[in-house]
Amino acid sequence: MTLTEQLDKLLMKVEKPARYIGGELHSVNKDLGGVKTRFGFAFPDTYEIGMSYLGLQIIYHILNHFDSVFCERIFAPGLDMEELMREENLPLFTLETKTPVKEMDILGFTLQYELSFTNIINMLDLAGIPFKSQERSESDPLIAAGGPCAFNPEPLAEIIDFFMLGDGEEILIDICKIHQQWKARNGSKREFLEEISQLKGVYVPAFYQPIYNENGTFQSMEKIFNKAPDKIEKNIVEDLDGVDFPNSKIVPLIEVVHDRAVVEIFRGCTRGCRFCQAGMIYRPVRERSRNRITEIAKNQITSTGYEEMSILSLSTSDYSEIEPLVTDLMGMCRENNVSLSLPSLRLDSFSFNVLEQIQGYKKTGLTFAPEAGTQRLRDVINKCITDKDIYSSMEQAISLGWTSVKLYFMVGLPTETYEDLDGIAEIAKNIMDIAYRVNGNKRGRFNVTVSVSNFVPKAHTPFQWCAQDTMESFEEKHRYLREKIKKIKGVSFNYHGTQTSHMEAVFARGDRRVCETLIRAWSLGCKFDGWREHFQYEKWIQAFQETGIDDNSYAFKAGNPEDNAPWGHIDCGVSKEFLLSEWKKANQCEQTQDCRHGCEGCGINQYVECRQEGTL
Repeated sequence: MTLTEQLDKLLMKVEKPARYIGGELHSVNKDLGGVKTRFGFAFPDTYEIGMSYLGLQIIYHILNHFDSVFCERIFAPGLDMEELMREENLPLFTLETKTPVKEMDILGFTLQYELSFTNIINMLDLAGIPFKSQERSESDPLIAAGGPCAFNPEPLAEIIDFFMLGDGEEILIDICKIHQQWKARNGSKREFLEEISQLKGVYVPAFYQPIYNENGTFQSMEKIFNKAPDKIEKNIVEDLDGVDFPNSKIVPLIEVVHDRAVVEIFRGCTRGCRFCQAGMIYRPVRERSRNRITEIAKNQITSTGYEEMSILSLSTSDYSEIEPLVTDLMGMCRENNVSLSLPSLRLDSFSFNVLEQIQGYKKTGLTFAPEAGTQRLRDVINKCITDKDIYSSMEQAISLGWTSVKLYFMVGLPTETYEDLDGIAEIAKNIMDIAYRVNGNKRGRFNVTVSVSNFVPKAHTPFQWCAQDTMESFEEKHRYLREKIKKIKGVSFNYHGTQTSHMEAVFARGDRRVCETLIRAWSLGCKFDGWREHFQYEKWIQAFQETGIDDNSYAFKAGNPEDNAPWGHIDCGVSKEFLLSEWKKANQCEQTQDCRHGCEGCGINQYVECRQEGTL
């Protein structure tokens, strides 16, 4: 019985069979006779999550542009399907051709979130591929990874053969070319890894050995292959117009998280929020031209039949031609009877005008992220908005008829006090007072949701040396806020789980030793850890105990800037000196200006031109 026939027998027994059948509009299939590199793009979560990820659509489109490369998709099966696959000995397969994953040449995982790491191990197990690089044979696929979590690759260093750092559009093409030459001469895996380790942005962890101090702390990273680079610089695509972008994205057969046409308008951010890893590792800002964006948008609307179009970036309002661009897109969408979605807008007069035109009388909720409750703490984290900004935006929103606002904050931020928590409740109360003043007796229709996440110190940020709050501290702060906020009529409160935040911190700053814990946790049943209903904290604690790893030392211990970090050999373009300077300024409540007002010396312009520098 073929794998397809085996699969057909199972599809009627699972909750969402369309997750596993492929064949969607604009998916690709190829004559394998001309294919020299079979690349499996693996997303370590379900189809609905993975198909919402724009990076998948970009890489899939770029690799399949080449006749010699066939990129197929692989997702983590749902628990119901996994159970049946194990019962029937059905291996993990690709969506396009139902080929066992083990037959791919390269299996590339995207690392978007630390709590997806056990799904990588689970997918390798379902594919029949040994977890660790040193246990795999020459016939097993090469295992690759990229994405934001690759900027601290060490927790997965014993599993992944090579990491790709930074933008993937150009480096993946180079790697596939080298792979085809290497495959033609029947080389060894070692030879392939040695060759690609000379490419910018490629990290082969087997060529490096971590050294630890007698007290167990990380000392340094030692090269064990002389030609391996001392520092691994990330790849940067300097001209977004110069790289391909999908005009015809794959249209899923079932509803996914973000089910719409989407165009990335720029990468990077100039604002420098000190907690934000994305704001550091995606520098500098590179914009796609307005003409190119509208061309892609038009093509996607025409080719997909989507009823919604969205634009994507870290801070949409910062696009240098945002007003004419949005005007163009609104006109195009109106002509095609397509709705336009504009996430991450700054709440200024232009944005409200645009939102008013888009949403009309059907106003959905507004979201706003002050991040901290007081000006002092917003200065610490370099979130350059004032109380006046918050209240004037909210007054304008309420005046225009919005009846629901969601406010995002973090707790556990460095230097936080209970006065800062009081500030969160005060902001919510003041917004309700504005609603009363503007709406009078109609205030009852208006509501505010305060949503709180827990601060997680991330590598390559000015706060990478900060200790995370203990779980007891987080829980006390949640209780304190809940009691404060429940007294404010019209305001609701929700918060992120403390146990998952703790695990996120461990792996965000973990070293190579935590890999054993990952594998042990998986063997105890941990997977889909980012899903609240599947997270099993007690099994994680058991895994730490059985592998002798002190999880608290990774999360709760402040780092010493004079010490080497496990990710210190990874160069995101922002210098350690800049991060340290920002950390010192944070402790002095001193802001750093948006680098569109002038260069602040983060170091990225040593590698590439910062075209947005000094443009304001």
